[in-house]
Amino acid sequence: MTKTLTSKSTLRKAIAQIGAGTLALAIGTSAVIAQPSAATRSAYPELAELFNAFDVTQAQAYGEINKINENPYAKEARDNLAEHLMMMANMTMKDMMAQGMGHGDDMHMGMDMGSPYGDLEVEARINLRNLMRESHSDEAASNAYDNSGVLNRHTAEVIKHGREFENALFNIYADDSISDKRAALEQAVIDYKADTRHSVASTPKDTTALVTHPQANAFKTAFPRLSAFVWTQQWLQLAALEAVIRDNVDDQFSGGMDIALERFENKIGSAGGMSMYPAPSELPMAAAIAPDLYSQSAEATIILDNLNVLETIVADILSYPNLDNRAELIDSAVAKFTDPEAGNVTAEDYLLFALRGGIYNQGGPAVGELSQSERNRSRAAMDMQHAMVMGNGPQ
Repeated sequence: MTKTLTSKSTLRKAIAQIGAGTLALAIGTSAVIAQPSAATRSAYPELAELFNAFDVTQAQAYGEINKINENPYAKEARDNLAEHLMMMANMTMKDMMAQGMGHGDDMHMGMDMGSPYGDLEVEARINLRNLMRESHSDEAASNAYDNSGVLNRHTAEVIKHGREFENALFNIYADDSISDKRAALEQAVIDYKADTRHSVASTPKDTTALVTHPQANAFKTAFPRLSAFVWTQQWLQLAALEAVIRDNVDDQFSGGMDIALERFENKIGSAGGMSMYPAPSELPMAAAIAPDLYSQSAEATIILDNLNVLETIVADILSYPNLDNRAELIDSAVAKFTDPEAGNVTAEDYLLFALRGGIYNQGGPAVGELSQSERNRSRAAMDMQHAMVMGNGPQ
């Protein structure tokens, strides 16, 4: 892969010339911050382009799912998928183990077909990968969720506000003129939460909803290629954040961004989905992929994870076949995650769930080595096993 990144020392000189676009630019709440800052563009131009592309392609992924849902030629596949998902929802842990399911990423591959929609999904992934390789303006990225044609305005604003926050975090670490990173992080969280209508909670939510809500696992079961594609993009957003934080902590960690980008390219693979290294089979979570962010700001990490879990639940609802109340279900999910009081859990429970699926299954570490899964079950199976063990405990 051709490297587009320059040395850290060169970047420091370049960024210093930007002047005082400092803290206000990095953590401000204006629409401009929705996209990568001047510091990010100077330091990591390839990554800045990808960040814009990720917003556009994720919004388009929702549209591709909706298009397949409305395709009359896919009716039989939808009906078979609905039957399969209902069967899966009613299976016990014992049933799954008897069928050899629930190991690694096989939880969503119980159907004989690798992809229920076959060529329709392959075509959709090709379209998304081509879209990701294009250059997208800040305006196009900022408006992507509003223009998706699938999400209502409120849901689009919640997701877009979250992307603004994620970019703000990266901009803080990319801008060497910001010396007090922790203070900047604290202010970024304050600025994010100031928009109470469009902010997900900064307290740990019951993220087990990811594997227990009525449409759970529909996204990766119905669209294994699209979910892997979207989660690979989310992995890079978190891996890049981890790499840039490590680079700021100690110069011996310089070069981590090159590693993260190379791993991303290996995971994203060809247009049809063939890759050198496996894409995430579980939703990547910030606490697992960007642990250094958690050590610097647990609140910021929780916001990112609440947002990513919500986005996957939205994708599950969109992916579940033959639903006639998608809009209401999405509104309900958004309401739960933007409510600072409802469904909160302890920090320990949140971290347990974030790590339960395994770092390898979530895409692997940003920089370090992990050649095989440290877990032998999927996140859903691990959660079911945990619940079964707890249920058999003392009464």
